[in-house]
Amino acid sequence: MAIWEAILLGVVQGITEFLPISSTAHLLLVRTLLGHPEPDDAFTVVVQLGTLLPVLLYFRADIFKLARGAFRDARSLRIGATPEGWMAWLVVLGTVPVVAVGLTLKKWLKATFFNLPSIAVVAIAFALLLAAAEWWTRRRAARGKPGRSEGDLGWLDALWVGAWQALALMPGGSRSGTTITGGLFAGLTRPVAARFSFVLSLPAITGAGLKELYDEYKKFKDVKGPHGLFASGDDLAALGVGLVVSAVVGYVAIAGLLHFLKRYTTTVFIVYRVLFGLAILGLIAAGVVK
Repeated sequence: MAIWEAILLGVVQGITEFLPISSTAHLLLVRTLLGHPEPDDAFTVVVQLGTLLPVLLYFRADIFKLARGAFRDARSLRIGATPEGWMAWLVVLGTVPVVAVGLTLKKWLKATFFNLPSIAVVAIAFALLLAAAEWWTRRRAARGKPGRSEGDLGWLDALWVGAWQALALMPGGSRSGTTITGGLFAGLTRPVAARFSFVLSLPAITGAGLKELYDEYKKFKDVKGPHGLFASGDDLAALGVGLVVSAVVGYVAIAGLLHFLKRYTTTVFIVYRVLFGLAILGLIAAGVVK
């Protein structure tokens, strides 16, 4: 992979990981248009590790509090001894669905949904679900029900939002998009839903990225000759560039989205997702991509 391609893919990953429009779907489309023979290879998953750094930096105070709370809970042998500890366990609980689905259905998901027609359909379907969640939020507000805060989160909310995160294993679903959708259906305000979405993404992105890295390392050790991400120094350099670029762009995307959701709804992303899905179907119909 050329360095300029790695830079482009890093930009795409950094922007789309946190906006509710699906990073995997965009990476697969861009890589297909670039002529990559296997756009669904490990690079598409591993480059997502670059977006861990901006989450850690942007939410460093929150993450420190969660870690301290979890430590105090462990020391006192009581779950939820502090509000921070309770939130840490909610993140753990919310991660269970995506781990369970990822481990049991990984091969089926990749064989079924990692193709452009499926991505188009999933993108449009989850855009409509996000629109329904926005309608639900407006309906609650019209009835005089205020949006729920972070302190209102319970274990059922964590499992609920976590189940929506598992749906994002289908490219086109969008991890931030599905979790924000689930959060809005649960009555959370948009900023709270987005913040919980970002923190909840940490274990999922870390686990998926490290698992792919480990699998690629095993391929490199077990198979004679160049193979996978570690095939050459150029491939490793491209991956490194992609990780750095995605981290820088991702930080800007997080700050921008949180500021945006304090003032506006997700309507612009809903419209974009529908147009994105239709554009893919148009490219397929025109024979530009298969």
